[in-house]
Amino acid sequence: MADIAHPKLQRLYQYWTEKRCARSMPARADIDPLEMRFVVGNVILIDVIAGTPPSFRIRLHGTRLAEHAGYELTGKMLDDMPEEEFRNLWRASGNEVVGTKQPLHAQRDRILDGRLRRYEVIILPLSSNDNDVDMILCGLIHDDERD
Repeated sequence: MADIAHPKLQRLYQYWTEKRCARSMPARADIDPLEMRFVVGNVILIDVIAGTPPSFRIRLHGTRLAEHAGYELTGKMLDDMPEEEFRNLWRASGNEVVGTKQPLHAQRDRILDGRLRRYEVIILPLSSNDNDVDMILCGLIHDDERD
């Protein structure tokens, strides 16, 4: 994760690392939204619903992300995401994080409002038993954000 470019995402990864202590990944109970005020509008918190393949429910869709996307996903299933290509990319990324139990970092492009927009994302596994990924903490920042 040394190649994380955005300072807020670097800080989020450091926070995740500190919260996991000696475990492979922290639990949701270890994560305090008040400690993540620096990035909370750019966070997606996703429930992993066990199965083969797993399903994903968006517990929290950060306000800045909802504004960029033009839709709100809080409380909805990943399948409710209106953009098929982006939905499939998220599903593949979620499946990778669930399968490897490791963070994922990427810089990607996506079309929003008919324009190509670049963003950076880190996808971090959470586990209540330190074995099964039961939640995912995602930080996403678009290149055109000012802070």
